[in-house]
Amino acid sequence: MILEEHVDHVLIDRERVQTRVGELAAEISRDYAGVDDLLLVCVLKGAFMFLADLSRRLTIPHAIDFMAVSSYGASTESSGIVRIIMDLETSILDRHVLVVEDIIDSGRTLDYTTRNLSTRGPASLRICTLLDKKERRMIPIPVDYIGFEIPDEFVIGYGLDFVELYRNLPFIGVLKPEFYE
Repeated sequence: MILEEHVDHVLIDRERVQTRVGELAAEISRDYAGVDDLLLVCVLKGAFMFLADLSRRLTIPHAIDFMAVSSYGASTESSGIVRIIMDLETSILDRHVLVVEDIIDSGRTLDYTTRNLSTRGPASLRICTLLDKKERRMIPIPVDYIGFEIPDEFVIGYGLDFVELYRNLPFIGVLKPEFYE
């Protein structure tokens, strides 16, 4: 099976993704200049590639931790039930926290995640997402850094999956409907 054959079309090519990640890293580095306790919280699994590239391009000191949160299972639609599958190992008390997400869709998962994290006493809590599907938003989420606003299509690649496949594609593509319907 060649995964690229399952892609209906490329929404954002590799070069545009990498250019925008560099721009986001520059913005974040500027905004957090002088902060020595920045913690990037990667929301697994989808954001791991984005986090890796973003982290390499930041010019400021930062630590990294991981959280796994789910509301999808094997579906293309959020179930509405959010679960923390893996929690942080690091305390965020009095730390500047930047949540790094792959995609914001309905907002349910990120709303739950940020409400949970805010109870832990961070000095600040901001959000960086690679992709934003604003037209599907059900819960308003204040997002500080957005890579791309995208239409309501089922996207894969660059960490995003469908049933754990397609994460390794170097671009953001739209999955052909016959593979998920």
